[in-house]
Amino acid sequence: MEEVNQSEVSEFIILGLCDSWELQAFFLVIFSSLYLITILGNIFIVLIIIIDLHLHSPMYFLLANLSFIDFCLSSVTTPKMITDFLKEKKTISFGGCMCQIFFGHFFGGGEMVLLVSMAYDRYVAICKPLHYASIMNRYMCIGLVMTSWIIGFVHSISQLVIIINLPFCGSRELDSFFCDIPLVLKLACMDIYVLEILINADSGVLAALCFILLLISYSHILITVCRYSKDGASKALSTCTAHITVVVLFFGPCIFIYLWPVSITWVDKFLAVFYAVITPLLNPAIYTLRNKEIKNAMKRLQC
Repeated sequence: MEEVNQSEVSEFIILGLCDSWELQAFFLVIFSSLYLITILGNIFIVLIIIIDLHLHSPMYFLLANLSFIDFCLSSVTTPKMITDFLKEKKTISFGGCMCQIFFGHFFGGGEMVLLVSMAYDRYVAICKPLHYASIMNRYMCIGLVMTSWIIGFVHSISQLVIIINLPFCGSRELDSFFCDIPLVLKLACMDIYVLEILINADSGVLAALCFILLLISYSHILITVCRYSKDGASKALSTCTAHITVVVLFFGPCIFIYLWPVSITWVDKFLAVFYAVITPLLNPAIYTLRNKEIKNAMKRLQC
């Protein structure tokens, strides 16, 4: 088989979610609607938190940043997927593919760290309420958000450095609707065993560390509230249900995509859709539907 240098690879062929034109037309309507709701929902949360002075608190500052990251994360792959439903031949340039990988891991890694920051905020609010104002001050909030962006960038660039100079040969087909590292690695004409270990270790360390910190934070919250309240368990669950739900929805697909791949095409595509399209849509809904302060802020806007 003739080897093709990375510099000579100009584009990859995207196979998409399915071959049926009827299904693609159906998906076009569905995903266009979901993307529009995601964009409007997350932008709305950011704007209402900025406008309403009652929401100028650390928790809502972090929530606004989460909505902004979800807005960006959904925009990395979904618009390309939607426009590809209208095309018979679906391709992506080499540069576009690398950009999808970089920004996907940049925003994804940043969101992992931001979820830890939000758990820490709830831990301080519930376990150390008297010190909350002094601990979660303006500089701490900005520092937590900056840390999430920096770690996301370092994680993303470390992944990109590993794959950007890979030699490719033979098939250029990606059996998905976007570019991602596991898919691109399969097209490399070299032994990728060591590279897979490095990439899995990179993603695994970040995901595992964030998940452990989240477990520690929520465990402390549950123990503290159960200890000092008669109906502590129900109150703790009520306080943290939204956070825990988002954590499960976000980390679940990540585990099966990067750390524990199932190697079943339709499952991989379902998890990719859930991670890239559904999670950014559910996050604002989960955090706002049961949030009285957000609902009150919406009422104040209507008056």
